[in-house]
Amino acid sequence: METKRLYLRKLQISDINALRDILQDKEVMYAYEHGFSDEEVMQWYEKQQYRYMQDGVGLLAVILKSEDKLIGQCGLTLQDYKDKKVYEIGYLFNKSYWHNGYALESSAACKEYAFKQLKIDEVYSIIRTNNYPSQKVAERNGMTVKDEIIKHYYNIDMPHYVYSIKNPLI
Repeated sequence: METKRLYLRKLQISDINALRDILQDKEVMYAYEHGFSDEEVMQWYEKQQYRYMQDGVGLLAVILKSEDKLIGQCGLTLQDYKDKKVYEIGYLFNKSYWHNGYALESSAACKEYAFKQLKIDEVYSIIRTNNYPSQKVAERNGMTVKDEIIKHYYNIDMPHYVYSIKNPLI
């Protein structure tokens, strides 16, 4: 996928250092309640590789064209919601690149890809209730709150809003 300022591609092993910069930053990872260890970074990377093979989707490297540099991740992942699997648009960015519209630009490209290429009828973003910046991205991407759920992660009950948007082409 490509936008005006970005291109998105599958993660590569050479991206590990840039991933580490993102995933080990406690401020970036506040929705996860901790910065990741080196082992957790590798597990994250391997999980995306598995998703590419198993699901045909996953979080992608977001590359800033002007710097040819990985600045974040964005993509579609299959997530459990109630009694089904749904396609979720997720995103994480290096904090040096926050507040530049990159999350919206890349997530809008993922939504368009999901609707036009994959013919998915609805996409979701499942976002912690205290993650206001990600909520704003979802809203600017045309999503609205559909539900509120509790996810259990890192031995913590975490309330999440379930945002979604239906495919207008179907």
